[in-house]
Amino acid sequence: MEEERLEEELDELEEELEELKELDELENELVDELEEFEEKELEEEKELEEEELEEEKLEKELKEDKEAELEKKKEEELEELKELEQLEVEEEEFEELEEKLEGGIRGGEGQNEELEELEELDELEEEKLEWRRRRREEEEEEELEEEEELESRRIRRGIRGRIGEIGGGIEGLEKEKKLDETELEKELEEEELEELEKLEEFEEFEELKELENWRGEERK
Repeated sequence: MEEERLEEELDELEEELEELKELDELENELVDELEEFEEKELEEEKELEEEELEEEKLEKELKEDKEAELEKKKEEELEELKELEQLEVEEEEFEELEEKLEGGIRGGEGQNEELEELEELDELEEEKLEWRRRRREEEEEEELEEEEELESRRIRRGIRGRIGEIGGGIEGLEKEKKLDETELEKELEEEELEELEKLEEFEEFEELKELENWRGEERK
């Protein structure tokens, strides 16, 4: 009887030991899962912190870019304002000088001085317009040269064509009317002279036109 009881106790102990082993295994699994969860949570927190830092960096860069753009725009506006103020000052000076000049002329006093001041102001106005003239000058000269060259070619082609017509007419006239060769040559020379005069008149007209345009710009 005693032996059976001991065997039963031994069996119970073995069962308890087996259960303890299973519990240890379950505990180890739970510990491993907990460690994995904590590691994953730490990684997610680290990624989140990196994303937040990146967002802060981008926001900072955008803010700096916006501030730089605003500063640049402000400087440009200040520069434009300065230019406008300078133009207003020059216009006021011009008006004051005109008033002084008119008053001096009416009063008969200080006429020469006012004229000199007005001339100085005119020079200032010319300087303001000078850059515009310089911009247009080369373009206008090139356009005029091209127009003159085209017109010159057209006139020369007309002269050559007219010479050919006259030359062909000479043969016909010699056969049909038997005109004097000297008179035909004279007529040809006169035709050439007329065409050359037209060419010279055209060139003079273009020069006068350019001069008139320049005077118009000066008056403006």
